[in-house]
Amino acid sequence: MPRFRLPVLPGSEITSESVYRQRRQLLKGLALAAPVGLLAACSDKSGSNATPFVEAPPTFGQPLIAPANPAFVVADARTTVEDATHYNNYYEFGTEKSDPARNSAAFQPLPWSVEIAGNAEVTGSFTLEDILAIAPQEERVYRLRCVEGWSMVIPWIGIPLAKVLAHFKPTSAAKFVTFTTAERPAQMPGISYRVLDWPYREALRIDEAMNPVSLLVTGMYGRTLPAQNGAPLRLMTPWKYGFKSSKSIVRIEFVEHKPITSWNDSAPDEYGFYANVNPAVDHPRWSQASERRIAGDGRNLLNNRVVTLPFNGYAEQVASMYAGMDLSKNF
Repeated sequence: MPRFRLPVLPGSEITSESVYRQRRQLLKGLALAAPVGLLAACSDKSGSNATPFVEAPPTFGQPLIAPANPAFVVADARTTVEDATHYNNYYEFGTEKSDPARNSAAFQPLPWSVEIAGNAEVTGSFTLEDILAIAPQEERVYRLRCVEGWSMVIPWIGIPLAKVLAHFKPTSAAKFVTFTTAERPAQMPGISYRVLDWPYREALRIDEAMNPVSLLVTGMYGRTLPAQNGAPLRLMTPWKYGFKSSKSIVRIEFVEHKPITSWNDSAPDEYGFYANVNPAVDHPRWSQASERRIAGDGRNLLNNRVVTLPFNGYAEQVASMYAGMDLSKNF
């Protein structure tokens, strides 16, 4: 069957400034109509003098308290709850940044199960509760860098992915791990547009998946994940561009050969399999040397540019996995 996809937008149209300004004005109006009450953001655990900010009341998920892991905290100013939950790429709910928050109300994250398959000793269907029982959850503050050239800093809650995968005892034949996202046309209106071949598929090398930085995320900002951010389970691999971090995971499979992944299959000249953040390798339609950081007090979001770091600042923890590789070819 032939594939049907919407045309790939030029880089200038990925984040329209006019749309962004209109969105922020709309959100300000909604905030005024919301119940009175503000939640002060936690101070940066690193002791930096990052600009503090005030959050609108969270309207997503249930309280989810987990101890902070001091090994995974960045000094950067954090993105607000408003921006992190209303400026998203989740094409199953639509291709505009505001679509996921607007179109995900019908999505049902509970009950939830994940199929474990492939080259592992323990396979089958496991409930969300089974997954959460594997290891304690913790909070980590990670940078998120989108391939489109914008970035955020978000306090995530989750379980080290390595502990989850080890629980299922992958065999020596498991060289890669694939992650498949839920495909529910009735609850995900964006699936009606053949932007990609659904369901969404991503993958990591087994050593990448087992790296201590990789996190299986269950929450953010002290609450369980909202639908637009990948409820109830998503990945966070912060040294890679954001599209590598699969959302709403329903299947994990251990495979021997490099699998097909959605964006790499759709546009292999633009989206590599590895998708490591590399400021020296431009996207064919825009530079990757800097990024628009959506964080801080929100007064200058359109022009708040910062220099992009190799591996998004996580080189010390992950660069050794790519020793000897040409990262301009294996992008």
